[in-house]
Amino acid sequence: MDFDRSIKIAPSILSADFADFGREIRAVEDQGADWVHVDVMDGHFVPNITFGPPAVAAFRKHVRTVMDVHLMIAPVDPYIDAFARAGADIITAHVEAGPHIHRTLQAIRGAGARAGVALNPGTPAESVEHLLDLADLVCVMTVNPGFGGQKFIDMTDKVRRLRAMIGDRPVHIEIDGGVDPTTAPALARAGADVLVAGSAVFRGGSVSNSAPYGENIAAIRAAAEGALG
Repeated sequence: MDFDRSIKIAPSILSADFADFGREIRAVEDQGADWVHVDVMDGHFVPNITFGPPAVAAFRKHVRTVMDVHLMIAPVDPYIDAFARAGADIITAHVEAGPHIHRTLQAIRGAGARAGVALNPGTPAESVEHLLDLADLVCVMTVNPGFGGQKFIDMTDKVRRLRAMIGDRPVHIEIDGGVDPTTAPALARAGADVLVAGSAVFRGGSVSNSAPYGENIAAIRAAAEGALG
């Protein structure tokens, strides 16, 4: 997985048809998705329950791009190895989920995955300043985590601060929550390069009619890339 700062669209399968994940994953990839984003929730750290390692292992059989696994769970550390064995390319943990996020990032890399750290809207950029040499990705939440379809919270100032902190380190800035063609431009200008989108990608399409997925992905990408000049 080579590093570059080009705009990447990562559809969140939380918005896909739960009865047909394999074909949904193949459909969004065929329609231009760069990564596939998997939201893992535990009903404790966030108010929802989604997928465990066996489900992620089942998704892995269908993902041909990058499987980006976002752990909205606490505690995190006991589950890192299981999600790595399930085939996650990137495992992202929340800075708010435990007292030893530095150790968590070490454990993710030690398990053979790329290490991401996520920030809730109320958490300042500075909380990850001393983690950047251990991180491959910083995920900025632009909604409060727990369920899809929420209203976008403007975090462009936080993204700008993170981009300045990262400098020339090979660290992605990912945005998760409320991304669509109207919110993507300011985020891209601020320095984000990975845009997670759920309902904005899956809206209007289905596995038997996946062309709208491609149109939605292309619209988000064009809006973001257009903002970069």
